[in-house]
Amino acid sequence: MTQDGFQQAAEAISTAQIMIITCGAGMGVDSGLPDFRGDTGFWKAYPMYERLGLSFVQAANPEHFDRDPHFGWGFYGHRTELYRRTIPHEGFKLLDEWRDRFEMDNFVVTSNVDGQFQKADYPDDRILEVHGSIHHLQCTTPCKNSIWDNTVSFDIDHATMRANHVPRCPHCGQTARPNILMFGDYGWLHHRTAQQEDRFQSFLQRSAGKKTVVIEMGAGTSVPTIRHLSEQLGQRGNTTVVRINPREAHIRAGHIGLSCGSVEALKSIADLL
Repeated sequence: MTQDGFQQAAEAISTAQIMIITCGAGMGVDSGLPDFRGDTGFWKAYPMYERLGLSFVQAANPEHFDRDPHFGWGFYGHRTELYRRTIPHEGFKLLDEWRDRFEMDNFVVTSNVDGQFQKADYPDDRILEVHGSIHHLQCTTPCKNSIWDNTVSFDIDHATMRANHVPRCPHCGQTARPNILMFGDYGWLHHRTAQQEDRFQSFLQRSAGKKTVVIEMGAGTSVPTIRHLSEQLGQRGNTTVVRINPREAHIRAGHIGLSCGSVEALKSIADLL
């Protein structure tokens, strides 16, 4: 990575009419959220699961809400409280400032379920959460096509990763679960995300042909949803993708790869704008 990459990114941003922000789990690392890269990364953040012999895929599985909901909510209750405490890093503010300064229309697409963009005061109707949100609940069954706000407080026994409290569906009284697409998940209610997707597609139709910059942050290859989306967007005419990733910044010619973390890259670009 050279200074040329930052300069090219700054030029793409300063001349764009449209800014699409795409991000994966790496976006939250600079806010202090743990990196789940591989089982080692997950176990570093949650050593209690290593003792239990469970990987991230096994811990983030909807079957726990049926078999042992206190255990299922041990992981997701802990994540809920962690995300509530987390303060969005400086990069969120920089992106917001660029949107206003260069008068760009914008949209956010994230695979993260942490609600950090909403917490950073980004408009909710300009955010697509492709895997849902931990800040919303649904019935585990589900008994109805109902999604509601997660206002529950959780206390977790870290030795056993069990929650002291299990939310209940207000309609049938059965266990409630996060409105998140988990691994091997056939019960996720997706209509909230589908409405977000409809708004994003309308945004893309309105922005067709306009000079666009896609700023991708922290989207790895292990769950490549966001990377694939960025690359698809990069095939649209008049579009430049800026891929920010400390380990996997490679991208085809004509686009820009920056091998560093989100805040480092955004601050380096800001210095040139």
